[in-house]
Amino acid sequence: MDLKEEDILGADIGRHWYYRSKAAALSRAVGRLSPKRILDVGAGSGFFSRHLLAQGGAQSALCVDIGYPADRDDSVAGKPVLYRRDTGPTDCDLVLMMDVLEHVDDDRGLVRLYADKVPSGAHFLATVPAFRFLWSGHDVFLEHKRRYRLAEIEQTMTDAGLEVVHGAYYFGLIFPLAAAVRLATRGDTSPKSSLSRQGVMTNGLLTLACAAELPLFKWNRLAGLSAFVLARKP
Repeated sequence: MDLKEEDILGADIGRHWYYRSKAAALSRAVGRLSPKRILDVGAGSGFFSRHLLAQGGAQSALCVDIGYPADRDDSVAGKPVLYRRDTGPTDCDLVLMMDVLEHVDDDRGLVRLYADKVPSGAHFLATVPAFRFLWSGHDVFLEHKRRYRLAEIEQTMTDAGLEVVHGAYYFGLIFPLAAAVRLATRGDTSPKSSLSRQGVMTNGLLTLACAAELPLFKWNRLAGLSAFVLARKP
């Protein structure tokens, strides 16, 4: 999760259309797995794992991020949330990598590292920004290394020794508008975030558009702003 975006949105992050909608897509993507113990890699505040603890049947979350100043313990709905700078082997059955892999030089190596820490049968859910032609100052601001086509992030997971269960794009309904804006400003790659607090009406309309897309989310392999991949350790 991008800590810089958390800094921009602050306490409003749970109401912002982008994170609210991505959390809903995450719940849909992993809901049938009924995960019990979550390992959230590059977790930041732990927004996504905390969402699953509050909304689903997951019982605990281990949030790992080298950016934490110190280890600490917290809870959500009476369920433990552990914040750690690192972790050894764990029995977590769901590994979240939400907007993490685009930040590292060796994306396959990072997936392998955590695949070695969890038991066989554990699932991985990774999200990454989609399509290289959408590269902008937003990516520079967030210190991204790359953007992915769906087939590329699926291949990354396969090369790391995992079995791809399903892949899809999300934010497809707003993709044409976002693509038009990015292409119109393609020459400007000065570092700046394109994510900001929105007015009530704009935030509500974008939330509704993304919610309308959810029933078709599973079958969208055409286009979107984010690529979701669910994979499994053999």
